[in-house]
Amino acid sequence: QVQLVESGGGLVQPGGSLRLSCAASGISFSNYGMGWFRQAPGKQRELVARITGGGSTIYADSVKGRFTISRDNAKNTVYLQMNSLKPEDTAVYYCNVWTTAFWGQGTQVTVSS
Repeated sequence: QVQLVESGGGLVQPGGSLRLSCAASGISFSNYGMGWFRQAPGKQRELVARITGGGSTIYADSVKGRFTISRDNAKNTVYLQMNSLKPEDTAVYYCNVWTTAFWGQGTQVTVSS
């Protein structure tokens, strides 16, 4: 079955960086786009970034220039490099197989001094 396992979350000070990873299994990874979403307390889940199987990317306006999504098809892994983090980036981050109902369990990112 399809499994997505996120890692790399944690507590970081404003202006800091984190790199999230999402390891996928049970799918032909290179054939699928992958997305990172986030959900803050009391808010709806929102798209952060998406990457196609060929490497094309899109970003939410709120993270453009600060976050970078990438993928390693040999490792079946998608990454989210997050720089210049802000308190408003605090959320649970989820990876998703694009346009499917397959989601990871989420990883908490907290940006606070």
